[in-house]
Amino acid sequence: MALTRRSYWAMAVGSLIFRLILICFSDDLNLGSRPEVATPVTSLRRLAEGYWLKNSSMSPYSGSMYHGSPLLLPVLGPLTIKRVEGLPSHLFCSSIFIIIDFITAMLIRATGHKLMSTNHQSLQRLNLSCVQETMGCTNVGDLASLIFLWNPFTLITCVGSSTSPIDNLMVVLAIYGACSGLPSLAAFGWVVATHLSLYPAILVIPVILLLGYGPDVPPSKLFLLGKSDDSGSDYPSDKTCSKQRSKEGSPVYLFSWRPALCFILWSLIWSSYIFFLSFISLKEFGGLSEMMKKTHGFILNVEDLSPNIGVFWYFFAEVFEFFRSFFLIVFHINILFMLVPLVIRLRHRPCFLAFVYIAIMSMLKSYPSVGDSALYLGLLGLFANELAEMRFPFFLLCGYFGISLLSPVMHNLWIWRGTGNANFYFATGIAYASLQTVLIVESVSTILKHDRMLRNKLTA
Repeated sequence: MALTRRSYWAMAVGSLIFRLILICFSDDLNLGSRPEVATPVTSLRRLAEGYWLKNSSMSPYSGSMYHGSPLLLPVLGPLTIKRVEGLPSHLFCSSIFIIIDFITAMLIRATGHKLMSTNHQSLQRLNLSCVQETMGCTNVGDLASLIFLWNPFTLITCVGSSTSPIDNLMVVLAIYGACSGLPSLAAFGWVVATHLSLYPAILVIPVILLLGYGPDVPPSKLFLLGKSDDSGSDYPSDKTCSKQRSKEGSPVYLFSWRPALCFILWSLIWSSYIFFLSFISLKEFGGLSEMMKKTHGFILNVEDLSPNIGVFWYFFAEVFEFFRSFFLIVFHINILFMLVPLVIRLRHRPCFLAFVYIAIMSMLKSYPSVGDSALYLGLLGLFANELAEMRFPFFLLCGYFGISLLSPVMHNLWIWRGTGNANFYFATGIAYASLQTVLIVESVSTILKHDRMLRNKLTA
């Protein structure tokens, strides 16, 4: 997919203009009330309520409305009360989210360029440049950023009174900082993302691997194999890929501890700074203990059982109170069980590992939204070359499209018309989780097949 510079920027600017048009009709669309778009943690309307409570000399966490970070209140709170006659409400917040989406897309683009450069160098060192010529060379940075900008989920989230764009920006900032070898920037993005929504804490593993090993490369065994071939092994040459061995051999990528330790140090510094600011913000309303209970504690305890596109709400609405604590542990630890096997198998591709982790936490978090899916679907474009042979792409595309249409229909039949029940809406949530499972399994399977293909090319 060859895009000229002019056509790329035309499409990027076009996505921003399209967002501005949607903002003009945001009051009519009323996306902020949709459970697929705004959750109890990311709802801008709840943030406005928390800001009003704080200005009234009450705790922003009074009652059960606001459950976000106290640091968002002085940033977005004043914008929620500004009104211009004749213009949509939350105009200023939505305008900020447009800028945030654009910055996120540019960071994804820069990350894609770094991945392409590293992949090209790795294939050259293995004398497998022919693989790149056979597969084609899609500019994954441009592709991924455009997918993110034009993704309907991203568009809906941007104009739907949700703070998810800020969460996505921080996650992408952590990945970009790690790819660029900037531990302080990666630590800042990771700490803030974890502070806002807790689940990005699991990204510490791929971020450290990115800092230690650098961006994604083929398995280290291939570089050792290349060395052994250079030292005297005589393999027949492949017809489509003749390998001219270099005298110095291929390098083996070793883990660098210095940037990883710098990341840990900067994480402690940024965490202390975040806690200090939160304490100053809430010193009259219970301090840090109140914040932890009403934000991260709220996420872990799944206190709000209002419907969403996840699977937690329905299960915990039906489970007996006696078993609630047990199943809370089971559901949350389910994410942790997947981390170790994936990192063992994909440690040589930390950026792809980050994509898989983001997809998993988007599927299994207690309060998911389409904004979470918008992020990992955008990051999926970074691996367009490696995933070109992925199975079921048309099925997945149709599945996401179908669920996007069925979810609001089922919600309307249940809540407003009374001709359905909770099972109708929960069925779309199950189908949505199943689609995400298929996407994760197929993408991991395809990337491993790609690595096996490189090994076969090298030993042919």
